[in-house]
Order: sequence, then structure tokens, then C-alpha cells
Amino acid sequence: MPHPGPPTTQPPILAPHEIPPGVQEVILPSGERALAYSTEPAPAPPPLPVPAPPAAQPIPAWAKSTALLAPTVGGGVAVAAVGLSAAAPGLEAASHVLWSTVAVIAAGGAAAAALIGRIKARTTAAHRPHITQHITSTGLFGRANGTINHR
Repeated sequence: MPHPGPPTTQPPILAPHEIPPGVQEVILPSGERALAYSTEPAPAPPPLPVPAPPAAQPIPAWAKSTALLAPTVGGGVAVAAVGLSAAAPGLEAASHVLWSTVAVIAAGGAAAAALIGRIKARTTAAHRPHITQHITSTGLFGRANGTINHR
């Protein structure tokens, strides 16, 4: 088999900026070019620029007032809960009194309505006219005739 001869010039495998860090292009003893991992430490990437620290912003007034009101509102709720727990027996007794008062008012209203109805019936019975009606008709679809008597 004939020897291929002197190595010919080959175009690069990748452009230099496309080769990842830690990899380099090498020429093999046969004359071919290849990519290989390098045993040398890869050059350190350039340090990133450190951004300037943000300027201190003043705290808005609404945030300050909210921060001051939050413990106050919480404390008020706690004090109200303690007050209600202390007043619970008295509130329960007051609710019983109110319900019994409502029952007495309802019963009194019903009794008053019955009494007023009886009194009104007695006074109007003497003045009320007695009305009688007599209605007659002939046949199933006959015309009805009637008389009304006031006594």
C-alpha cells in the first residue's frame, strides 16, 4: 500500500471562538487535526463587572403608617377578645332577658288584638244590618233573579 505522503493542510475543525473552554485543537502524529481535552487549567474567564449597589430608597409614608398600625390593630383585637370573654356571662343573661321581653311583648300584642276585636264586635253588632238574599233560576243555563232584603 502506498504511503499517503506529506500531510496536507486542512481547514480548522471549528472557529477559535466556537471551541469550548478546556478543549483545544491538536495535530495527531498522522497529521490529522482533532479536538482534545487539555490537561492544562483552562484560562479563568474575565471577572464580571460588579454592579453598583442600589441607592437607598426612602421608605414611603404609607408603609410607615401601616407598620405602626399593625400592632395597634392586633392589640385592639386582643383586648376586645379579653373583654368579651369577661363579659360573656353577663351577655348571656342579657340575651335571656331580651328574649323573654320579646315573648311578653308578642303575647301582650296577641291578647290586645283579641280584646280589641271582641270590643269592636260588640259595638258594631247593634249597628250592623241583617241582609238576606233569595236567588232563583230556571234550567241549567237559565237567567238568575234575586232579591236582597235589608232588615
